[in-house]
Amino acid sequence: RWNGTESCTLNHSDTNTIETQSDDLLPPDNNSIVQSITPLKNTKHFLVSAFMDQRVQGFDIRLIGMFRRDSIQELHCFFCCADYTSETTPTKVLQHSDNFGFPFVTTDIMCRIPKKCNATHVTLLTKPKPEKRVDWLPIRNKKTNGGAEERMDFTVCISNLFGDYNNVLQFAQTLEMYRLLGVNRVVIYNTSCGPDLDRLLRSYSQEGFVEIVSWPIDKYMNPSPGWYFSDFGGDIHYFGQLTTLNECIYRSMERSCYVLLNDIDEIIMPYQHDNLKSLMDELQKQHPNVGVFLIENHIFPKHRFEPSGRFHLPKWSGVPGINILEHVYREDPDRKIYHPYKMIVQPRMVKQTSVHNVLQLFGQMYKVPLDICRTIHIRNAMKNISKLQELSVDKRLWDFQEKLIPNVDKVLHNSGLLK
Repeated sequence: RWNGTESCTLNHSDTNTIETQSDDLLPPDNNSIVQSITPLKNTKHFLVSAFMDQRVQGFDIRLIGMFRRDSIQELHCFFCCADYTSETTPTKVLQHSDNFGFPFVTTDIMCRIPKKCNATHVTLLTKPKPEKRVDWLPIRNKKTNGGAEERMDFTVCISNLFGDYNNVLQFAQTLEMYRLLGVNRVVIYNTSCGPDLDRLLRSYSQEGFVEIVSWPIDKYMNPSPGWYFSDFGGDIHYFGQLTTLNECIYRSMERSCYVLLNDIDEIIMPYQHDNLKSLMDELQKQHPNVGVFLIENHIFPKHRFEPSGRFHLPKWSGVPGINILEHVYREDPDRKIYHPYKMIVQPRMVKQTSVHNVLQLFGQMYKVPLDICRTIHIRNAMKNISKLQELSVDKRLWDFQEKLIPNVDKVLHNSGLLK
């Protein structure tokens, strides 16, 4: 029986320890693949990841999960303390305020590490003592004696890929545009995608520019492909994008100065600076207490093409997807109705986020003026516009075409997608 003092790593030189200790109580070894969704035993809940977070007084650990709202129950934190398992400690369960009517909601579980425990892994229990088998989560963002890895400037978080999404050309153009703007890494949560995009993703992943997080949410629940439960039904909003966005912020907290939260068909584009670093250096100098910068979203209708055909390149005709350089007409948003923003955030100043706004933060939010930065979003039109004169011409992407086109050619060629 577990007695609160058993080792949670096997000591192969001690035969008695091996005989009395259950292998099921051990955390995974360093070579194990950590799954991104872990069912929580004896509940209707799922755990995603655990992070060191001492910004909230009285707590050390924040677990991120997806909890069923109608079955919240008392839970206990249970730690692996490097060479033994701990006594349990109480939890504080924090449901996020945005759930869009769905049964499951993104949930934070706050824990305190017991004294003298060098915690490496954590899990939750419904009883003060564990059962035979324990599913551990490694604790991320721990400070180590060797020091933290060198921090990047910018990480882009792409919340979800699902279905047979295969918009390869726009995907490659968007990522190469971000690389030109100074993004160091793109994190993508992948449930499924089309075969050509899968090849491109593998190429980017091998290079290290893209970090792919497997997100098999459809194996555990019925995820909704839409925003509202009243319209689409299902268990959780839009394949769990609220959970993945929060997970990505915490995943990036100790390794990236800024995080961009946007979709794969969007580019957060500076209009007075050549890159994101010079943009943010100036904004942060002007607004030192701001941790969340709101960037207005602007639609570029994908069925409206630039008439000269200058960038209708035959070499890309066999690549599936949208050519963003062909779309220069921009809708002006209707500000009489709700208009969404995308965000650039300092991850250390965010506690909880939604898609278009931050739910809880340290510090302030600031709406960035349109002439400084806006989101280029190439998709179906939002308005029923019959005349081109009702649209604005915006050729900002063309300022980068000299480097963008050969970079896109290179990545498509390396992926075997450019004939």
